[in-house]
Amino acid sequence: MPLIQRPLWLVPCMLVLAACGVRARLPVAAGFGPDPALPPPDSALIPTVNIAPAKGWPPGAKPTAAPGLVVQAFARGLDHPRWLYVLPDGDVLVAETNAPPRPQDATGLKGWAMRRIQKRAGAGVPSADRITLLRDANGDGIAETRDVLLDHLHSPFGMALVGDALYVADTDALLRFPYRNGATRIDAAGSKVADLPAGPINHHWTKNVVASPDGRRLYVTVGSNSNAGENGLSVERDRARILEIDRASGATRVYATGLRNPVGMAWQPQSGALWVAVNERDELGSDLVPDYMTAVREGAFYGWPYSYYGAHVDERVKPQDPARVARAVVPDYALGPHTASLGLAFYDAALMPQFRDGAFVGQHGSWNRKPLSGYRVIFVPFADGTPAGPPQDVLTGFVDKDGNAQGRPVGVAVARDGALLVADDVGNTIWRVAPAHPRGGGQPTGRNHKPVD
Repeated sequence: MPLIQRPLWLVPCMLVLAACGVRARLPVAAGFGPDPALPPPDSALIPTVNIAPAKGWPPGAKPTAAPGLVVQAFARGLDHPRWLYVLPDGDVLVAETNAPPRPQDATGLKGWAMRRIQKRAGAGVPSADRITLLRDANGDGIAETRDVLLDHLHSPFGMALVGDALYVADTDALLRFPYRNGATRIDAAGSKVADLPAGPINHHWTKNVVASPDGRRLYVTVGSNSNAGENGLSVERDRARILEIDRASGATRVYATGLRNPVGMAWQPQSGALWVAVNERDELGSDLVPDYMTAVREGAFYGWPYSYYGAHVDERVKPQDPARVARAVVPDYALGPHTASLGLAFYDAALMPQFRDGAFVGQHGSWNRKPLSGYRVIFVPFADGTPAGPPQDVLTGFVDKDGNAQGRPVGVAVARDGALLVADDVGNTIWRVAPAHPRGGGQPTGRNHKPVD
């Protein structure tokens, strides 16, 4: 049935049917840790849909920080801020971005309904396609100035500075731009380092990038072109993986595969290992499948689409590949079912020593779980380079008492002074989390820029 002929009653009907979806039988905490609960899957023709409608923050409202911490707005009034990058001089880059046009993604009646539902979650705005520079010159924890560093991009996401080159991961290409310390605008045209998988489906459109510690290589995340291979495996070429790109030549090779939607990446300060946060598959019930973070093993296969959490076969995927399933690597640490864990940042600053060496995770929030999960920022403690305990809430209160999303956390980053920065794409705000009574030890945020020629 063409879109314009679909009767309006179909949307509320599908919403009512989805609201009857399967409720979680386990607490969300059962899906956390190195050995999460993995009950039998519970598939249904119409998946559970339970999303917090995007509302935004009322005047004066803000998230709730954990005891001993305070939260304030570092910058407000942004346009769907998704990802953050802190420059060595303390300036903060934010990707104001959203999905590009994807004419062949989520087609058919189910896809049409899902697009309407996702729009209610705040994901229906056009992409601003820019990177904005925020500057806190006096060190008070509030950005006094903001400048458009780069615009006319194509759904930009990840950013990485290596020497005098700023790398930006657009949805379809990794770009290089010349950078000068203190600059507030880059007018020079970027050069393409490498193409990235995109196209008319481009289901998971975000591409993140981090540089190796020596700066020679760049690692780029590429999500799958479907939930569980339903678009056919022919459209999954170079998808669901991390790519390694030689910074000098642009030569690209596969680093790890079977990662449904890898997003946040960071180097663990104790072990030096590359870690990634991954969004797992949907529509297997409210208790499956937990998102996770894991140390990335070179050449490893993590299961998607054939299996999850090692050898747990997803029977929806046909044909199967038993040989690949047999070598699927079990992730290191589960982050709860349907939490949409996107942001990942390890903490190695002095301002908040209670978080030393552990990981902050931005959980964007569920749509396929009843009751809701995610919609918070958590901290996972580490010891000797591996997770060492249950998660701790750092920032909550993103969902109000009526079930509306006042905000949704995405990217997380550590500011130059050691505070935590959180991108909130529904609240259009960057939040700053710091000790309620700082004892010192963080680097100052105040800075004196040399004039830019």
